[in-house]
Amino acid sequence: MKVRFHTVKKWFHNLRGDTFGGLTAGIVALPLALAFGVQSGLGASAGLYGALFIGVFASVFGGTATQISGPTAPMTVVSAVLISTVLASKNGDIQKALPIILGVFLMAGLLQIILGILKIGQYIKYVPYPVISGFMTGIGVIILITQIFPLFGYRPSTDAELINRFKPQAEEVLLDKILKDEAGEGILVLEDFRETIVRAEKITPAEITREAQVLVSRDTGGVMGSLKYAGRAIKNIQWVEFWLTLATISIVFVFRILRLKIPGTLAALIIVTLVAYLAQLDVLTVSDRGKIPEGFPILNYEIFAGFSFAELLPYLATAFALAGLGAIDSLLTSVVADNITKTRHNSNRELIGQGIGNSVAALFGGIPGAGATIRTVVNIHAGGKTRLSGIIHGLVLLLILLVLGPVASDIPLSVLGGILITVGIGVMDYKGLRTLRKMPRGDALVLIVVLLLTVFLDLMVAVGIGLVIATLMFMKKMGNLTASQSRIVSLEKAANDTSLPLYNTLPKNLREEVFIKHFEGPLFFGYTKDFQQLMATLPQTATHVIFDMENVPYIDQSGLFAFEDVLMELTRKQVTGIIVGIKEQPLYRLKSIDIVPDLVPENLIFSSLEECMAYVREHVEDVY
Repeated sequence: MKVRFHTVKKWFHNLRGDTFGGLTAGIVALPLALAFGVQSGLGASAGLYGALFIGVFASVFGGTATQISGPTAPMTVVSAVLISTVLASKNGDIQKALPIILGVFLMAGLLQIILGILKIGQYIKYVPYPVISGFMTGIGVIILITQIFPLFGYRPSTDAELINRFKPQAEEVLLDKILKDEAGEGILVLEDFRETIVRAEKITPAEITREAQVLVSRDTGGVMGSLKYAGRAIKNIQWVEFWLTLATISIVFVFRILRLKIPGTLAALIIVTLVAYLAQLDVLTVSDRGKIPEGFPILNYEIFAGFSFAELLPYLATAFALAGLGAIDSLLTSVVADNITKTRHNSNRELIGQGIGNSVAALFGGIPGAGATIRTVVNIHAGGKTRLSGIIHGLVLLLILLVLGPVASDIPLSVLGGILITVGIGVMDYKGLRTLRKMPRGDALVLIVVLLLTVFLDLMVAVGIGLVIATLMFMKKMGNLTASQSRIVSLEKAANDTSLPLYNTLPKNLREEVFIKHFEGPLFFGYTKDFQQLMATLPQTATHVIFDMENVPYIDQSGLFAFEDVLMELTRKQVTGIIVGIKEQPLYRLKSIDIVPDLVPENLIFSSLEECMAYVREHVEDVY
């Protein structure tokens, strides 16, 4: 994507506004980046890296001038599922899992670039509202459920009683590893388990505890794990962390209600962190999930050094999911930005910019992201008008990394948990939920199904199934509508129809021989069955059927074959088919499989009803 010099010069026409917009957006992005990083499982620094690189590169190469990009709730939830899955497959070893995780993130970014090059961005608008509404509400519910542990200050990895419960299972896992290693080395003999016993005796209590902790984190992770152990979290509540979380939530909403200029998330982050620091409260901090490195982010060469396509292949669907979700998330934000600024974004260029940003972020260990609605709106209201505001937003985060990394490491996790709870509440689509009762049943069903599948099964499966259900329902509605407006009428009924005055010119003695088949709308697979059933009701007195196709803009393969079947049946009954007013596309399709001229000769295709009526008067005989 070329960024021409004269275009870059335009970025500085609004320097003051863009500076304020970028600074404000960067300040708003800080707590969210930290929180999303922790939520993902890679640590707060991964959230900052993602916000930095996606923010800068998506602004430079994207198609929405005022868009601020970075980690978002939907992208973080999908990333967290991937990270926990890969970690589980690597027994919790982050060093072995990281190349795979970042490799999937990189693939997602590259796929977004391909989507932009193929100009797929223009098709995102066809995703139905109930699917988006159910998905966004499901994301909000997931975030709220997965913050049960932070809310009550519960730490499964330090719950001695729970860890002891998993120790027998941990011993089984360790013994299984020994047996698999011996089988691979060719020394496993059924008659002699001495080597197995020797190796088993070397297993230390610390190794058993570590394996038990891995099993605990696996069993307590995600939505189902949070719900399963919610009672235990309440039972083991840490009151200090509980009150810090509530204080964070309260400050965010108070600032939001009072509409103060300082972002509520930033105020909560500073105030509650200062209280915890000055009071020297014993709480978990960001540093307990990995310290934020000082200095400029380092390129992760492990992606290439440990690259294995075979290991990445099982997660290809997740890469597609991240690419598609990021595309939808970003372009929806672009539409919001357009509505505020009265401008028009470039969808395909936006996808390329987001893809470049996510690819670079992956190389430096950042989590993927997308266009962020709240940060974009904040940027616009603060004066941002050009891409420079997004670049400045990224530079603000870089400055924090270079100077304030150690300070950010002391932020309590309960504060970030409180911020995530407010994000979860805010991301839900209340408009869709409020109008659920008034929605058509089909739309309401799609919304509920997508919501439940998002929360309890899989995010992208939910979207896929939602799209399929919505598409089938739409096709059924269109088929029913076409069927209700399409009919077979005799000339006698047509003569009494004031909307069809030309039929009055026909002699009454032909009204038992000639029938008219009106089409209203496309002849497609959703209507073919009704069409065939309708033609079966044709009276035995018919010798000619006029197919009025003036209102048929399109015919698909199913409709084509159905039309062929009907014409063949008419030919068998010695009934002549006549076509009137056919458009270019339907006529091309009829000729493609020789319906014209084999079943309907070209001399029986008329461009107007006048010509058709003249033919009928001259050639149709009065038989009945």
